[in-house]
Amino acid sequence: MRCCLSAPLAALAAFPAPRDLVRSGALLTPAVLRSALAARRERLTRADVVTAVNLELVTLTEDSAVITWYTAVPGTDDGFGHLVPAVTEGEVVYGTHPAHLDRTASEGHPTAHHYVELTDLEPGQTYYYQARSRGRAATPTPLHLVRGNAVGTSLHGLGSHGGPYSFTTPQPPPGRHLLSIALCNDLHLGETTAGRVAGVPMLRGVSQRPGLDPYPEIMSRAMVEEAHRRGADVLLAAGDISAAGAPRDLAEARRILDGFGTHGRDYFVVRGNHDRPRHPDDSFRDGFLGGADGPGYFARDLGGLRLIGLDTYEKNGNGGDAGGLSAEQLAWLQADLRRERDQPTVVFGHHPLTTRDSVFPMGRGQRLDRGQARSIVDAYASSPGVFLHHAGHTHRNKRTVLAVAPHVTQQEVSAVKDYPGGFCLLRVHTGGYALNYYKNSSVPARAWVERSRLTAGGLWPHHALGRSVTDRNSMRLHDLSGVRAYLRG
Repeated sequence: MRCCLSAPLAALAAFPAPRDLVRSGALLTPAVLRSALAARRERLTRADVVTAVNLELVTLTEDSAVITWYTAVPGTDDGFGHLVPAVTEGEVVYGTHPAHLDRTASEGHPTAHHYVELTDLEPGQTYYYQARSRGRAATPTPLHLVRGNAVGTSLHGLGSHGGPYSFTTPQPPPGRHLLSIALCNDLHLGETTAGRVAGVPMLRGVSQRPGLDPYPEIMSRAMVEEAHRRGADVLLAAGDISAAGAPRDLAEARRILDGFGTHGRDYFVVRGNHDRPRHPDDSFRDGFLGGADGPGYFARDLGGLRLIGLDTYEKNGNGGDAGGLSAEQLAWLQADLRRERDQPTVVFGHHPLTTRDSVFPMGRGQRLDRGQARSIVDAYASSPGVFLHHAGHTHRNKRTVLAVAPHVTQQEVSAVKDYPGGFCLLRVHTGGYALNYYKNSSVPARAWVERSRLTAGGLWPHHALGRSVTDRNSMRLHDLSGVRAYLRG
């Protein structure tokens, strides 16, 4: 670690001068050095002076908000260009006037990875807030490369150090709540390095700390637990369940997802390019399609809500090219949509139909084949019941209203496996729906999310978090009265 040059100096404070050590033949053994470094790290995590950074307004509903930030020891380096964590208390003070922050929410326990939820908010109300740790106001995750805003729905406070920042809560979806669906993707079971790009030295990737569980397992288990806790009735996993289609990784993914419920009833899975078959075995088919010879795409009825799962890598290829459906699958989708044009419908598949507004170049490998995507959007335009297309693959939160079919929202959801590390909750009401993004809140997941934000040379938040709060939290009106309240199981 680059920061360890000062560690021996701190350890030597209680020892004789170096010349005395030399005369006596004493040596600083590796064990002594390790002990000194461990003691220094302990002192650093409880340092008197801290900095509070990476403030993010992650979730915003009509009556709640989730705010996260990180506390660290200023001027330190963990050897990877990241500040050493500082364990301390955290609180959010907030109110309806920037000069009168009269309400407080806190975690109740010290941590370096802060996660505070504000509750009992009023719909359509503007709130001002400031996150604090040991008297230090937290500063936002910078999104200047995309002209983004990580901390609010307005620019209030962005010109000052530490806020207060502001957000306005949306209105709730009209009508009665019917069901909630967790949308997730890119679990990448079996992956060991996040963000590695061959041939680009600065994008060397980020790995888990030695001795800890593999991060895809930590994050996938945390996602299942969080989805349960947030009231999801159904879970959709839109591809790249594994890193490379290995049987053991897909089997572990199946064990983790089975913690949510029964496959094919409580949760549904489609293939991503990383899950493509390796000759002669198709481990994805064996793990999630029962070894059957049938297609990897399907339609299901959930109490009047039509669910369509697409296999967007139904082709031969190396995984880095554009996604593609077989001619049979595309014809099946078009016919299924024509049969019940007005039935409320959610479609999910791994590759997006379109990709826009990225700080990184988005080539053809980041989306579905352009001609096929155009055909699908045209089919949506003639099917007013379709209201949501859920996609993964780009590892970012991005909301796009399809111009040719403006009643349809395409929601790209960031990867489960690393920063920002979570899922999107779709709440279906009779008169509309809400989409809300949640980070995984378990302690191991929070630590990995903070470590993995350094992916892509530290630029990953500009891509993955979402340029605005509305890229991960939104509400739309849509007639969903034909859907019945869902009874799980």
